Amino acid sequence: MKLHLADISIVVSYLVMMVLIGWFLRKKARQNKESYLLGGKKLPWYMLGLSDASDMFDISGTMWMVALCFVYGLKSIWIPWLWPVFNQVFNMMYLAKWLRRSNANTGAEWLATRFGLTGPGVKASHNVVVAFALIGCLGFLAYGFVGLGKFMEIFVPWEVVAPYVPFTVSPEYVAHFYGIVFTLFAMFYSILGGMHSIVLGDMIKYVILGTGCIAVGIIAVMHLRGNTLNVPHGWDNPFFGWELNLNWSGIIEDANKKIRDDGFGLFGIFFMMMLFKGVFASLAGPAPNYDMQKVLSTRSPKEASKMTGFVSIILLPVRYTLVIGLTILALLYYQQLNLSDGRGGTDFERILPGAVNNFLPVGILGIMLTGLLGAFMGTFSGTLNAAQAYIVNDIYLKYVNPNAGTRKVITMNYLVGIVVVTVGVILGFYAKDVNSILQWIVSALYGGYIAANVLKWYWWRFNASGFFWGMMSGIIAAMIFPFIFTGLSLYNWPLLFLISIAGSIIGTYAVPPTDTEVLKSFYRTVKPWGFWQPVHKMVVAEDPSFQPNKRFKLDMFNVVLGIAAQCCLTILPMYLILWMELPLLITIAILIVIALVLKRTWWNKLED
Repeated sequence: MKLHLADISIVVSYLVMMVLIGWFLRKKARQNKESYLLGGKKLPWYMLGLSDASDMFDISGTMWMVALCFVYGLKSIWIPWLWPVFNQVFNMMYLAKWLRRSNANTGAEWLATRFGLTGPGVKASHNVVVAFALIGCLGFLAYGFVGLGKFMEIFVPWEVVAPYVPFTVSPEYVAHFYGIVFTLFAMFYSILGGMHSIVLGDMIKYVILGTGCIAVGIIAVMHLRGNTLNVPHGWDNPFFGWELNLNWSGIIEDANKKIRDDGFGLFGIFFMMMLFKGVFASLAGPAPNYDMQKVLSTRSPKEASKMTGFVSIILLPVRYTLVIGLTILALLYYQQLNLSDGRGGTDFERILPGAVNNFLPVGILGIMLTGLLGAFMGTFSGTLNAAQAYIVNDIYLKYVNPNAGTRKVITMNYLVGIVVVTVGVILGFYAKDVNSILQWIVSALYGGYIAANVLKWYWWRFNASGFFWGMMSGIIAAMIFPFIFTGLSLYNWPLLFLISIAGSIIGTYAVPPTDTEVLKSFYRTVKPWGFWQPVHKMVVAEDPSFQPNKRFKLDMFNVVLGIAAQCCLTILPMYLILWMELPLLITIAILIVIALVLKRTWWNKLED
């Protein structure tokens, strides 16, 4: 075992600290429902931003990024646009404040501010969002804890632990055992302390993880000094043409196979499709998960914008310092890593745990391991909090016991938290089959999500019936597509989008428009731009002093600048650690110019 007493002490101290945080913050969390689920909407934007960034810094995503960086080099910065990472920029520039103005507690509750509490399709649209949120949460909990167990197995071999465990565990369930142990810690502090303990826990984790990432970057610089990386021509260039043109022949043959398997060879077309999908996914606003809960937890719409902007600034440079640092160590000492997938091929996602385990000194290994363990626990607790919010707020208080007192609501939150984790753990025991099924359902849910959620912001005539049928047509199509089409699902997305748009429009015109009072209230409160002219006329007739939102062009200008800045923040640590002086200076100069412009066009114009 590579772990020493110092490393183990750091991990244990962190786990004890998390338990104590949950215990000491339990009284604060029990004040009322809003305090438990949203921190009472009193937490400052920088704390929530730090927490949100911490939740996004997950183990599996980082393992994937390190694998991409190893194979694709600096061109790998574009591939996370699949998610897309730049949705944070759209949120920062205008969508976060639009969402926060509703003053809702969950995404399902938000729908009532847009479509009202009664009318055709209102109940169905509410239920489809609750189902979307819960399946997404269970999907993460089920495979997330097994992933953590497998990750810990590399550092703590079972034969070291077995003598101290009073029962036998068969080899295939060792990962599950580790997963359950660490899940219990995360469950304890997040269920007891609610959003208060989640945010404080995330801040502590970020400091630990940030320290570990910077240490890995420094170690990589020291090892790279006097050595050259054996990589293909173009690996250190982020720019590309129609084709990827990276040839690993004679260096690492399996890297060419990964490029073929990924289907990213025609990189220009792949990039355009990714951008097309990414823009629409970003226009839809945050999905109903921990990200949306953090936006709804802010003190004001102005702070919601600041919080989402802060996420990219504190997440990307630190995360990519780790990514490029581990990539450099793996390239320099590739022969010392065991990346076998057990079937005669290479599993590049084993680079992160392999490099951490092999190349980090005592102390730094403990810090890095604690940070990555905290990354799992933070994402887990944020996801659990979102699941609790939807079950308690949108099922229990809406349909079961609308008049429940504070004490009953908090007790219900505790019970729901335990049940959700238990279901997630049980599903995790069947993770191989369940993961594939849940990933299929989750990808289908996200396939159906985009069209309906774009239209709800920008088109006045869109109603609850259109929302429900837009979601359902997209979800059903996304579930069927894998059986009809092969290859990268991204290329089938335009067809999926058109089907979902058709469902939205047909569903909308099948029933009358949303009640005019609901529409006027939404338009006055949220102040969206888009196709709202008939509602605008009604509002101005009642209140001639009303000023509409005319910031469409400015918001889009800021979005373009924000995406450019986000790319610079991503590649900055890569240029720094590879010490590519001229590109580094140009990147810093672009960042300074964009920051000065956004100070005038965004920061100075923020309002509630």
